Amino acid sequence: MRDRPGPGTPGSPNGPSGPEGEDPGAPPPEGGRGRGRRRRVDRNVKLLGVNSLLTDVSSESVNSVLPLYLRNVMGMSPQAYGIFEGVYQGMSALLRIAGGKVADRTQKHKEVAGAGYALSAATKIGLLASSTVAPTTGFLFLDRMGKGIRSAPRDALISLSSQPENLGRSFGVHRALDTIGALLGPILAFALLWYAPDAFDSVFVVSFCVALLGLGVLFLFVQNPPKERLDAARSRVLTKRPARELLANRAFRRILVAGALLSLVTVSDAFIYLIYQDRTDMQSTSFPLLFVGTALAYLLLAVPLGRLSDRIGRAPVFIAGHVMLIGCYLVLRTSGSGLLTAIVMLGLLGTYYAATDGVLMAMASAVIPAELRSSGLAWLTTVIVGAKLAASVVFGRLWQWWTPDTAVSYFLVGMLVALPVAFFILFRPSTRPEVPAE
Repeated sequence: MRDRPGPGTPGSPNGPSGPEGEDPGAPPPEGGRGRGRRRRVDRNVKLLGVNSLLTDVSSESVNSVLPLYLRNVMGMSPQAYGIFEGVYQGMSALLRIAGGKVADRTQKHKEVAGAGYALSAATKIGLLASSTVAPTTGFLFLDRMGKGIRSAPRDALISLSSQPENLGRSFGVHRALDTIGALLGPILAFALLWYAPDAFDSVFVVSFCVALLGLGVLFLFVQNPPKERLDAARSRVLTKRPARELLANRAFRRILVAGALLSLVTVSDAFIYLIYQDRTDMQSTSFPLLFVGTALAYLLLAVPLGRLSDRIGRAPVFIAGHVMLIGCYLVLRTSGSGLLTAIVMLGLLGTYYAATDGVLMAMASAVIPAELRSSGLAWLTTVIVGAKLAASVVFGRLWQWWTPDTAVSYFLVGMLVALPVAFFILFRPSTRPEVPAE
């Protein structure tokens, strides 16, 4: 994005009264604070990363067995699973905005995030008590609601604990720690199922115990941002209309539209893994290892790509990530069923996430005022998740009506069309400078 915000733009932890904001797609100015005063990643960010690591060990150990559990044990069809997958991911969107608003109004980001983490942990006990589709999906939806409550306040804590020029690196470090959990969770599930095949209850029990450890890290060690940083902004949050103010920000609108457009043609991980498993007749015990491959690539690249986005601009890295996703679709659609196919496919998928997940949050954080950081990130993630909900429902129907390969082909064509449009949206020259909404 070439238009640079004017003075007082949200790009600083100090909000609209802080230094000049950063353009979300641009690197730090030459010779400026991005070089001479670069700080290390804040302790709060690292602790939030540890919390997310433990939480992801808990959640991903369950998520890595869910596709097989729901299809093989609960008997869901591809179309039913597509609807479930879309709603499952979309449930978090229902409370992202509410969680963000509560955190912004109360300035208790840690406490709001903690409530979401606690709800997700409690659902693991519910899964142990359920044996039919209705209560099982109900508890899974509650888990996603917990994720919705915690996501925006947590990301706001990260951004408010970081210097503007280090946002990409901070989110990269957090996502890297988060991804270690996403790597260890499926390995844990694999080990448990290898020891006791089809003993899904053991996965749920261990998941609950690890989730409690994550809650302990959050409540005992993570701190809210300094009070003096947020007091000046609080009265403004209570009197302004955050949604109108955010949508009046042209840079934020561009990020919102581009992200939603690309999400509409994104195939969920679970479908990619199920297609590969059907093609290769992979044993259910080994299925969680597909999640491990993606998480490993993400882990290796999250920090380097986050730092690269701070240097060359976040929008170019974000676009490049979706090029990797196109490569993943091509491999899934045209290649065979050997080990090399799996390695390349999972490597491309992990690279896509490393180049887009934290980078998108950093790109948006650079243009959202500090006092609206939770609400702004909540709006962004809500729109993205809503678009992915629609994508999962459509993909499931295409699979049910025709074949998995046909469904992948439709989404591949869709991504080839959407990517140039998103590129134009993010890099289109502006006719006037961005100014902060009043």
